[in-house]
Amino acid sequence: MNSIGIQFNMDDQNKNQVYMLQNNLYEISMTDGEMASLKMLPMVKDVIQAVLSPMDKSPYLFPYSGAGTETWTVDNYGPMWIPKKGATIQLGPDNVIRYKRSISVYEGNKFEEKNGQYFINDKPATSYTFNMNYYWMMGDNRHNSLDSRFWGFVPEDHIVGKASLIWFSYDNGVRWNRIFKTIK
Repeated sequence: MNSIGIQFNMDDQNKNQVYMLQNNLYEISMTDGEMASLKMLPMVKDVIQAVLSPMDKSPYLFPYSGAGTETWTVDNYGPMWIPKKGATIQLGPDNVIRYKRSISVYEGNKFEEKNGQYFINDKPATSYTFNMNYYWMMGDNRHNSLDSRFWGFVPEDHIVGKASLIWFSYDNGVRWNRIFKTIK
């Protein structure tokens, strides 16, 4: 009988996801009780707490810094409110970092912060009403995707199409039965 090593990540909120890291070494998200039970199985060589990789807890995660984002990882991300046309937000230090790019770059406003006060187009502002809908894009390969978790919201005028076909599919080998199938 082969022994297996298990890595355990207490911070991961995606319970019971299993990732093979290498031959006989897996990362499994579980509770403390599940970890204790797993340690007692005769085929388990060792159970250790995993150290988050640089990508799991990255300084490159959108919005890059700010109130409440210090514990966000690629697997435990958010909460994040996505702007929609006509919705109004109150501007404050806890959310400006999330929405400043949408207000200035995508919606074409001059946005400034002076002495703790916000100015939009040179006028004092305590709130902002969005002119466009925004979208949150997620890659289908969550640990190897640079998506909205890294670059933020996508404004509606940047969307140019809709995925309709699986061009290539790979998971421990080519999945021929999925190639050139329509996306449902």
